[in-house]
Amino acid sequence: MDQVDFGVLGTVTAERAGGPLGLKGPRHRAVLARLIVARRRVVPVGRLVADLWDEPPPTAVGSLRTFVNDLRRALEPDRPPRAPARLLVTDGPGYALRAEAEAVDAWRFETAVETAVPEEPARAARRLREALELWRGPAYAEFADEEWCGGERARLAELRLRAVEQRAEALLAAGRAGEAVPDLDAHLTGHPWREEGWRLLALALYRTGRQGDALAVLRRARATLADQLGLDPGPALRRLEAGILAQDPALDEEPAAAAARVWSRAAEAYDRTVAAGARARLESTVGLLRTLAVTGSGGLAAAREHRLAAITAAEESGDPELTARVIGAYDVPAIWTRSDDPADARRVVEAAERALARLPATPAQDTARCRLLATVALESRGTRSARAAEAAAEAERLARRLDDPALLAFALNGVFMQSCTRTGLAPRRDALGTELIALATRHGLVTYEVLGHLIRVQARAGLADLTTADAHAEAADRLADRHELPLARVFTDGYRALRLAVTGHPERAEAAYRAVDRLLDGPGMPGVRAGLLPLALLCLRLAGRPRPYGIRAALDPAADWGPYLPWIRPGLALAADDEQTAREALRGLPEPPADLVQEALWCVVAAVALELGDRPALRRCRHRLCPAAGQLAGAGSGLVTAGPVDVWLTAIEEALR
Repeated sequence: MDQVDFGVLGTVTAERAGGPLGLKGPRHRAVLARLIVARRRVVPVGRLVADLWDEPPPTAVGSLRTFVNDLRRALEPDRPPRAPARLLVTDGPGYALRAEAEAVDAWRFETAVETAVPEEPARAARRLREALELWRGPAYAEFADEEWCGGERARLAELRLRAVEQRAEALLAAGRAGEAVPDLDAHLTGHPWREEGWRLLALALYRTGRQGDALAVLRRARATLADQLGLDPGPALRRLEAGILAQDPALDEEPAAAAARVWSRAAEAYDRTVAAGARARLESTVGLLRTLAVTGSGGLAAAREHRLAAITAAEESGDPELTARVIGAYDVPAIWTRSDDPADARRVVEAAERALARLPATPAQDTARCRLLATVALESRGTRSARAAEAAAEAERLARRLDDPALLAFALNGVFMQSCTRTGLAPRRDALGTELIALATRHGLVTYEVLGHLIRVQARAGLADLTTADAHAEAADRLADRHELPLARVFTDGYRALRLAVTGHPERAEAAYRAVDRLLDGPGMPGVRAGLLPLALLCLRLAGRPRPYGIRAALDPAADWGPYLPWIRPGLALAADDEQTAREALRGLPEPPADLVQEALWCVVAAVALELGDRPALRRCRHRLCPAAGQLAGAGSGLVTAGPVDVWLTAIEEALR
């Protein structure tokens, strides 16, 4: 059946295949609108009744059920009798509308505005124009007086005004200042208190050679702000006026990308004195960085760089609540349990701990505390830190108590990062992935929905359930393609290379691994890329044959092993026929990091110990690998595998006997 599309950017509508659906009376539309406002969350029957009637009659609950049944017939006319509804569902104490993210015009608008930010200017301007064309009138137009949608209407209206200004900024950056003037003029006619609108209009006029008009606009802005709000123009307008009067050459500059300029200007706020307005700039900067981090093409590396600058600026303000918001707002989903930049990660953790120590211990700060704790857990990935595990558990407890879906998703990501404290924990991660998918699907948290699918790809691969892993890889790809999240492809393609290894296609697997390595050349994920290709190829050659002499032929002595070198070093000594050094390296071998490839590293160590007949090392490997019995060694990473753990355990037992 064709998807039902809902419109709320104007009057409330529902249509299928371009044809309107009959929604009957105003209360039917009110029920539908109220459920859309809830964004896939359940609205209890009592709440719906209170919202629909000022003074509910005795028959209100029965009438509500009638409205819901009528809506279900309109939305799913082909549903068999007594079959459960799939769109307008009954869930616990109430009802929810399980519409897809692209099925509601307001949700599509938000996604388009968010994803336009990192685009190059001309494309961003086009995407924003298309997004603004979705508006047919005021949001939820026929419910303007209803308290239950007042906050949502105001939020969407503000987002629309910002989108108009974002588009003008993109047009200016693309060298198309003249196109920005008419829309900005109209924008300011309806919203004369928007200082950013005045700034952009004056700048657009100046860049089209209309200096006098630009100055006239700034004078009009000054008079309007004084008359309507009793305010003088802000610093941005004053600087622009001074620049026009001085004919500053910098005003003629047209950068290659408006978004890049915004990120740089905002993230370097620590170079400026923290004054009025800087707090808002810092917080909005983190929103931009969060978007930048998932866009690929080096965006993740740029986001990391500017994030530390924003945190530094927030700490310099002396306001722990601002610092907590700036740190905690960077809730970028993370799938790899090794840090891309351990030194930067430590600095983020230290800043988060300082903010936690200074935050007032009041319930009002629980959300901020939760975000800081989740950040500590995330940024401490792979460190075997007791504090990080404690922070993850506390963040999860707080998030569940606060009943905030986005906050819980962030906290669960922290729990995931602390779920590698030993080998064999794929079932635990599988449960986390399952909960994340359900939570994110219910509440439209697309990036966390992708994360949930990727976690299940890893976990099911570790459990040798390739059929289920395949399904989740396909689901992750569909979502990532639809929402332009290119970094997900690194992990789904990596899983498919692993799958070829598991199913006995070593040559094709090697080619696939090399393709993944090329894919990693640029996105800024050294924590994933460093040493991964040689480790994957080593495991590919060792898989299924943990017998003496296997390690010598499998190792590439010239490879760059990156962070995995300490656990490869005994094998390198053995490959160089230096058994004494190999034995010494085994005796001094540290525990691998608490990450997703530790099982594979123990198998590499076991291969050396098997050849040397080193009984203490073999017993140590057996102890570490036993919890993963029945699983595929390292496949919980979704990228590398050394084959079945049971094969390695059998070889170790035989050697020890």
